Amino acid sequence: MKKIAAVAGLVVLATYGVTAAALADGTAKHEVSQQQYDTLISQCRYADQGKAKCRRAVKEMYRIGKFDKTLDCRTYSGVTVCGTLKLSEAERQCIRDSVAEGLSYRRAEVECYAFA
Repeated sequence: MKKIAAVAGLVVLATYGVTAAALADGTAKHEVSQQQYDTLISQCRYADQGKAKCRRAVKEMYRIGKFDKTLDCRTYSGVTVCGTLKLSEAERQCIRDSVAEGLSYRRAEVECYAFA
């Protein structure tokens, strides 16, 4: 009986270790809904890094599955974005200037990403 419990414990630890390692090194894709995935792909049209590079990054990082209520999505001025935006220095400066003029950071981030 002790052998069975020991083996079961090792299986649990091995499984958890593999899962934790996959998440830690970024190999596990983040699951998002179809709508969230579509938003992530479509926001690439604004990316300074290049549309194709941005889309490749989304495809590598995300997979379609169930809705992720922790994914930060926001809409301002008719533009919806999700997740952490990769901003250029010009976009970061735009945000600083906009916030200094009274715009909220979240709104400035979206507007500067899309329109700067």
